Amino acid sequence: METTEKIALTELFKKRTKKFVVDNIKFFRTLPKTEEAKIIGRQLLRSSSSVGANYRAACRARSKAEFHSKLSTVVEESDESVFWMEILLEAEIIKPAEINYLLTEANEILKIVSASRKTVSTKK
Repeated sequence: METTEKIALTELFKKRTKKFVVDNIKFFRTLPKTEEAKIIGRQLLRSSSSVGANYRAACRARSKAEFHSKLSTVVEESDESVFWMEILLEAEIIKPAEINYLLTEANEILKIVSASRKTVSTKK
């Protein structure tokens, strides 16, 4: 893959992870006003916003080790976001239709970043 192609893909993914954060903020606003929804919603806000922020930081990494570390954080935070979404569903705080898009997006981001991290760690 050419450098310009890599840069374009990186920029697209930065926009995608930023949109993920914004979509989670908008979703948070729709949650029921119960105490448990607020607590779990805040956890989801923290983890999902960390996805976007840490991917952006990974793009600015000064070394391969730092890049790998930041990608690892994105993997962890994406997985945590999936966890909180599953809790919202399984506790019947929300209906599947309310979060299916976000859950699918979180899982896709998780798969993409996990694969990227694996590629980085296998390159010499």
